Amino acid sequence: MEFILIAAIGGIVIGAFAGFYYQKNITQKSMGAAAQTAEAIVKNARQEAATLRKEAEVESKELLIKTRQEAERDLKERKKELSQIENRLLSKEGNIDKKLDSLDQKEERLNQKENAIQARENDLEEKSRELEHGLERQRQELERISGLTQEAAKQMLMEQMLHEARVESAKQAKQIEEEALEEAERKAKKYISTAIGRLSSDTVSEMTVSVVDLPNDEMKGRIIGREGRNIRALEDVTGINLIIDDTPEAVILSGYDAIKREVARLSLEKLITDGRIHPARIEEVVEKTRKEVDRTIKEAGESAIFELGINNIHPELVRLIGRLKYRTSYGQNIYKHSIEVAYICGILAAELGVNVQVAKRAGLLHDIGKAVDHEVEGSHAIIGADLAKKYGEKPEIVNAIGAHHGEMEMDSVEAVLVQAGDAISAARPGARREVLENYIKRLKKLEEIADSFDEVEKAFAIQAGREVRIIVKSEQVNDSQVHLLSKDISKKIESELTYPGQIKVTVIRETRAVEYAR
Repeated sequence: MEFILIAAIGGIVIGAFAGFYYQKNITQKSMGAAAQTAEAIVKNARQEAATLRKEAEVESKELLIKTRQEAERDLKERKKELSQIENRLLSKEGNIDKKLDSLDQKEERLNQKENAIQARENDLEEKSRELEHGLERQRQELERISGLTQEAAKQMLMEQMLHEARVESAKQAKQIEEEALEEAERKAKKYISTAIGRLSSDTVSEMTVSVVDLPNDEMKGRIIGREGRNIRALEDVTGINLIIDDTPEAVILSGYDAIKREVARLSLEKLITDGRIHPARIEEVVEKTRKEVDRTIKEAGESAIFELGINNIHPELVRLIGRLKYRTSYGQNIYKHSIEVAYICGILAAELGVNVQVAKRAGLLHDIGKAVDHEVEGSHAIIGADLAKKYGEKPEIVNAIGAHHGEMEMDSVEAVLVQAGDAISAARPGARREVLENYIKRLKKLEEIADSFDEVEKAFAIQAGREVRIIVKSEQVNDSQVHLLSKDISKKIESELTYPGQIKVTVIRETRAVEYAR
């Protein structure tokens, strides 16, 4: 057993030694292969490094050659540019030399001319001295012959020139004013047309109120109503202010719209007669009265058309003609004024042999714009022309309406007739209301202003103060000064007198020679 055990142990030991040697041999072989591989890698790396170094040397040489070529090319271009600049500088230098030579020549010529001019100036100074001596000798000779000194002659000449200048300025002023007369008159009419229909303070008070008589003063309380409900209802429905004051047995209606004021007046009279005054009844009565007034307006328009024998007028124009019944201009009723202008235009047209119907139609419609001028912006002439055009009137009618205050150019004889008829109707005595006392004072003041001038012999206010005729002293005023005097009088009238429209100033100068044959 021991032998067997020893043999087994020996076998194991022998096997272990055999395995160790075997593993050692394998490790040595691996290390040899690795060393060979490392040597091969190093060798390859050295070869690649050598190759890269050679390539880098080649590339650096090529880059150096390329850079050197570019530098040489840039240098050639710079040299070429410098050569061109040098050539241009040489060329400019040559041109400058030529110009300098030319300037030298011009300077020499200028010096020659300057010398010639200086010589001529010397000659002129000499001649001027000779002329002064000659004029002095002539002045002395003239003073000896005329017996006047130089100062006296100057004074006489100045007076003569001043007189001639005044006469010439008067002529020119008259010519300028005549040339501007048409334009000035057109502008004046524009301003006057806006003022027509605007009333003075007294007339406004008279023409914007209506008075309703009451049976007794107790009726005032009923009109006012409990806590003022009746009077508020009346004012709200009619648009008219009711003034209830200490005036015995009367109520005042105030408002600028004459139609609304008429509706309020008739409604209040009906309510007073009926005796039932409360808000519901007030609204009912006012509505009925408004319809009655509308019928009255329509009937008034139809009556005017029938009276004048005019046909085919648009119903809306007929209604506007009727509205003129409640429109006034400086106290003159526009409805009656329009009918009157239509008659005047018809008569003038018949005398001149032009279309009578066109003239009458245009005359009737010429102030139609005043029916709505408180509702539409603009002058009543332009408003009326627009209305006539809107409702199918002929162009000559439209033009006559728009041109009767000079705001449009006149295209026909009928337009001139309408303007003349309007002026005749408005200017006749009594057509437009004015307080008699103020009227007389205005006429006297007008004559006093004219008489305040020393050159005036007598002044007369005519045509209801629309014209003043002045007779001047013919020995103090010549024909050229008449125009200046009329202008001065006009300015003084404008500054010291208040009047409607315009005043014509006519200055008359006449020289009478009287001799008796015996």
